[in-house]
Amino acid sequence: MAITVGMKNEMRLKTGPEHSAQKFFHGVPDVFGTPFLGGLFEGVSAALMAPHLAPGEQSVGISMNLKHTAPTPLGMEVRAVTEVTAVEGRKITFQVEGFDEKEKIGEAVHERFIINVEKFNQRVEAKKS
Repeated sequence: MAITVGMKNEMRLKTGPEHSAQKFFHGVPDVFGTPFLGGLFEGVSAALMAPHLAPGEQSVGISMNLKHTAPTPLGMEVRAVTEVTAVEGRKITFQVEGFDEKEKIGEAVHERFIINVEKFNQRVEAKKS
């Protein structure tokens, strides 16, 4: 089955100390960190794509315009909802929203690209030499 506009996926995460913004810089509040919100948004979108990829294909993130609009205390559950908004060949665009137990905490436009794993890995190896 092909990836089509309108497809949706949802993912939940129980936040804990390992998700603190202080993992990235000690001088910020001890709340759910923006990098973890971005990772959740990437994960929920990649998970939507995964069952629709052919053998030898994976997806990689190529852009994210993320707005983290409200803090989430550690210990709360966060939920990410993604929706496919465009399919342009191998580039898939998503609108993603995040919520904690009280309110919307963020949103993003996220783009992912379908890659051939073998060619991708060859390119990575070539960079090492």
